[in-house]
Formats: sequence, structure tokens, C-alpha cells
Amino acid sequence: MSSPPAAPAPRWPLILLRVTATTLALLALLQAMLAGSFLNGTYDSLKDHEDNAMMLATVVVVQLVVAFFVRRPGGGPLWPLWTTALLAAAVTGQITAGYARSIGVHVTLGVLLVSGILFGLVGAWRLPLPVREDRYEGGPDGGGRLPRPGGPVEVKR
Repeated sequence: MSSPPAAPAPRWPLILLRVTATTLALLALLQAMLAGSFLNGTYDSLKDHEDNAMMLATVVVVQLVVAFFVRRPGGGPLWPLWTTALLAAAVTGQITAGYARSIGVHVTLGVLLVSGILFGLVGAWRLPLPVREDRYEGGPDGGGRLPRPGGPVEVKR
């Protein structure tokens, strides 16, 4: 006996995973730029670096929720959930190291975080989206499409 086929995973969690992964990647790259600006002597960048870290942490938590919905209702892959949980722990350690002024740990963990976030970005965009269902069951021609305004277009040769 074979088990019944699994229902296709919904599209929206995968699309949200792509959105959060892209946002995380942009925030991580901005974080590296702000750190470089601070090290270059622009000391006002440190406050921006801190604010960006808090935004990054917030997006990681949002992505953790999204990764749960990728896995749970749709039966999607498990890796987004555990990698995002690992990212959440690393971001927490990163913020802690930054406030403790432990620069060696902070910079090393920052490099690893940016790498992990970029790998997650690639993985999120490599996940195939399920085929979209037709919204219309049938139209005048039975093809599931609405008719064109003004009727069909005729092409003369």
C-alpha cells in the first residue's frame, strides 16, 4: 500500500521566506558597512550599527516564524527552521559580544553570521515554488482564462 499523496505546500510561506532572507541579507551587508564606517573613524556610525543590529534581530525572529510555517502546514523542508534557529542564537551571541566590547568574538561571529545569512538567502531562492492554482475554474472557452476585452485578437499574415 502506498500513502496518499501529500498536499502541495502553500506558496505564501516560501515567498515570505524569500522576502525575509533577502531583507536579512541586505541588513547584514549594511551592518558590515556600518562597522567599517565606525572603524574608519566615523564614530556616529556605532549608534546606527546598534540600531541595525536590533532590526536584524527582529527580522531573524520573523523569519523563524515564517520558517515554522514553511515546515508545518505545507510540509516543506526542515532546514529553514533549524538554520534560522541557529541564526537567532548567533545573533543573540553577536549582540551580547558587541555590548561586552569583546571585539575578537564580535568580528569573528559577524563574519560567520553574514556567511550564514547569505547561504540561507541562496537556499531560500533555490526552493521551488509550488505551481499556482488557476483562480478561475473555467471561462467562456473552458480554458480557465477570462476573455480579452474586445474579443479575441486576430492576426493576419
